[in-house]
Amino acid sequence: MTETIKAAPVAAAEPKTKLSGKVVKITLAGAIVDVGQELPGVIHISQIQKDPVNKVEDVLKPGQQVDTWVRRVKKDRIELTMIEPLGMEWGEIQPNTVVKGKVVRLETYGAFVDFGAERPGMVHVSELTRGYVKTPGEVVKEGDEIEAVVLEVNRKKKQIRLSMKALMPEIVEEEKPAREPKKARSGKRGKRQEETFEINEAPKEPELTAMQIAWQMAMDRANTKDKSVKVKSVKSASSEQEDILSRTLDKRLPTGG
Repeated sequence: MTETIKAAPVAAAEPKTKLSGKVVKITLAGAIVDVGQELPGVIHISQIQKDPVNKVEDVLKPGQQVDTWVRRVKKDRIELTMIEPLGMEWGEIQPNTVVKGKVVRLETYGAFVDFGAERPGMVHVSELTRGYVKTPGEVVKEGDEIEAVVLEVNRKKKQIRLSMKALMPEIVEEEKPAREPKKARSGKRGKRQEETFEINEAPKEPELTAMQIAWQMAMDRANTKDKSVKVKSVKSASSEQEDILSRTLDKRLPTGG
């Protein structure tokens, strides 16, 4: 019975790992490449370049040095691609993920950033920096290397919203100390202020209720009426006494004849 010897684990075989190698053989379906691993590397005809390839020999030749990237590892081979993989696949792009990229295009509404995804992410003009920005060109220009955080991912529309502002520290305004109350000046002015204060602080007389006010008015009217009656009676008594005195004097005085 023949024992099958399994290949040892392949070093540096994680997906997207870059491996340089030499084309060993060309077939109708692709090419076999020696990438310095225990397992042979295999490139399918569809993974030679982005544009369609009719014949492998039109692009590759035996002995040619090529750069490849690991797609996946099988038991008997390493599947390779000559098309550089995306830095981030759609499944890897999640909200709050921090990415680094290059500004590739400016529009009036924002800046587009290539960070290795299938599509560039867009930083809206309001997400470029803190404070008011009229145009993206005030903050960035094409070719700038920037860092941003993912706000939203729409896989159906293949849109990625980024923010540079979210990575900037918030500006906290310092609180101004409260003004201390002014001290009263010494001298005459100070005394006047003290007198005014004392006058203002004098206790106020209690306010009368409606019933108390009505009662007070009634009492005032009654007192006024009594005074007028007394004055009148005093005047009438004085007049009677004057009449009696005048008649008595007339009787006692002699009349000339």
